Amino acid sequence: MKGTIAVGEGDGIGPEIIAEGVKVLKAVEKKYGHEFRLDYFDIGGVSIDKYGTPLTEENMELCRRSDAILFGALGGPKWDYPGAPVYTNTAGLRLRKDFELYANIRPVKVYPGMEGCSPLKSDKVRGMDIIVVRENTGGAYFGQPKRQWTENGKRMAVDTMFYSEPEIERILRVGYELAQSRRKRLASIEKSNVTETGKLWRAMAIEMSKKYPDVELEHILADACTMQLLREPRHFDVLVMGNLYGDIISDEAAGIAGSLGMGPSAQLAGSGVKEERLFGYYESIHGSAPDIAGQGIANPIATVLSAGFMLKYTYGLHKEADAVDRAVGRVVVNHRTKDIMEDGKTLVSTKKMGDLIAAAIEQE
Repeated sequence: MKGTIAVGEGDGIGPEIIAEGVKVLKAVEKKYGHEFRLDYFDIGGVSIDKYGTPLTEENMELCRRSDAILFGALGGPKWDYPGAPVYTNTAGLRLRKDFELYANIRPVKVYPGMEGCSPLKSDKVRGMDIIVVRENTGGAYFGQPKRQWTENGKRMAVDTMFYSEPEIERILRVGYELAQSRRKRLASIEKSNVTETGKLWRAMAIEMSKKYPDVELEHILADACTMQLLREPRHFDVLVMGNLYGDIISDEAAGIAGSLGMGPSAQLAGSGVKEERLFGYYESIHGSAPDIAGQGIANPIATVLSAGFMLKYTYGLHKEADAVDRAVGRVVVNHRTKDIMEDGKTLVSTKKMGDLIAAAIEQE
């Protein structure tokens, strides 16, 4: 297998965690005989410093020529402050919108031996293995009007949560297809008690359930979902929801599992179940953590697992993706970065964690 990957390190801890993700890809290359061309590009604050924009047209074209994007992290207080001329997150939003990456797949898994990292009791999270499917190109983040203004001396702001039938249909389809490939349980998350988008979402989920009779459909209000995740996270299998709710609930789920540093994601134009070689934008769900940048203590596992999802969803290399997952599981039994450290484990640096995972792949 040969492939071309656009690699954006981004800001803060981005370069550190990307280095370990690339290290793991190199281990996969060596073990399985693949060849990946890596084209690095500037994105986010580093691009603003160089070019005055978080994503240049030249680098956008580089992404278009690639099979996938492997990305680090965006932003920081240097660039993202009230009244800033341009915000770093506009780069990520543009990539999502231009490539129609409407499905953000965010798996949350508790590896054996890591139950103690959760803020919940170990028996509550043991075996937790869920996927949050977040609609990625609509809702309150993209709806219009979206603006700030002053009226009668008072500041005003509006964001519009807009969804069309085709947008809801395609993300629900992703949820149903993923559920079919797993434990056949789908939780549809909305706020049908107070929003019109929620009412349409629920109606469509019910209508589409007839096409997936083998999938058990459950409707949960978004606020109730946050509570149920805390009470019984193992109740869930696949959860599908709009952009705003997905942003919040996926972080909650990752926190329950132990750390945002363990949270990978794949942004796709489909479910990855039935399609082959999907273009994808792969990144950890956490931010750039500028407060710890350069200290060598960041957890690279979310980026490593994101690289594994790229192997699975963009290249169809399921065996290789499973090898990455198994390697992470073996390493974290005894070795931890600071965010997931427990008594009796060995504290390791960002670089050492990448070394151990790469070695575990090569030694299989």
